Amino acid sequence: MEIEFVKMEGLGNDFVLIDDRAGNIGSYRPYPELAQMLCSRHFGIGADGIILILDSQDHDSKFRIYNSDGSEAEMCGNGMRCFAKLLYEKKMISKKRFRVDTKAGTVIPEILLDDKGQVQSVRVDVGEPILLCRDIPFESPNEKALDELLTVGGREYRITAVSMGNPHAVIFVDSYDTLDLETEGRAIETHERFPEKINVEFVQVLSRTELNMKVWERGAGVTLACGTGACAVLVAAHLTGRTEDRALIHLPGGDLDIHWDKATNHVFKTGPATLVFEGRVKI
Repeated sequence: MEIEFVKMEGLGNDFVLIDDRAGNIGSYRPYPELAQMLCSRHFGIGADGIILILDSQDHDSKFRIYNSDGSEAEMCGNGMRCFAKLLYEKKMISKKRFRVDTKAGTVIPEILLDDKGQVQSVRVDVGEPILLCRDIPFESPNEKALDELLTVGGREYRITAVSMGNPHAVIFVDSYDTLDLETEGRAIETHERFPEKINVEFVQVLSRTELNMKVWERGAGVTLACGTGACAVLVAAHLTGRTEDRALIHLPGGDLDIHWDKATNHVFKTGPATLVFEGRVKI
């Protein structure tokens, strides 16, 4: 079977997007297997994950994402921006603001156009942060985990646990000089206190409105950016008194503007999405 695909990236977090609204692709090859095949950077297209455009009965569209290891994620902020831009530019949807069904619930992206009518960026209403340990999930004696001690392989970390529909462990550091992102990220991701594993962010606070962030993504490893991770970082930083409720977050792949709107308790993320190339591939 040969299928069409679109390769896109959001701050270097890259995805293969596939239109399977008819359901033919999923019935031909299981999505986890398809993700592993297409995401291989040596034997496939190469990506951090695949994103499926699916039909929805009660939303404008349905979004599903599988990591490069074949595991399914609940949501992906960078992936959602790519998804929204593609739907709008390919005229699969005409509205600039629309409702998307994800495994993390309803997510609402908004297309922001420049003065020439081109997609300049995408603002995503990621929804309300989840802070209760039992819902993240994180095994803890406390209701919420704010700078909570976590011992991993003899090392101690202070983590703040937040879910943005997918789980995150935010760790604030003074510098990255001694950080072994791959080793430490993997060890924390698979720690027994995270029964569904965890995304891990290591964060430097530059000011009340500016942060640096490096990420180890559950199921994908080291990536250049993580949109839901940036949202979790802003929430964690504000909850622990380190920043205001809005900040510019610098990731290895670029910058995201994150705002936690206290009036609605929703987190908004604004950033770019870029088409890399389109093609056809045999599966």
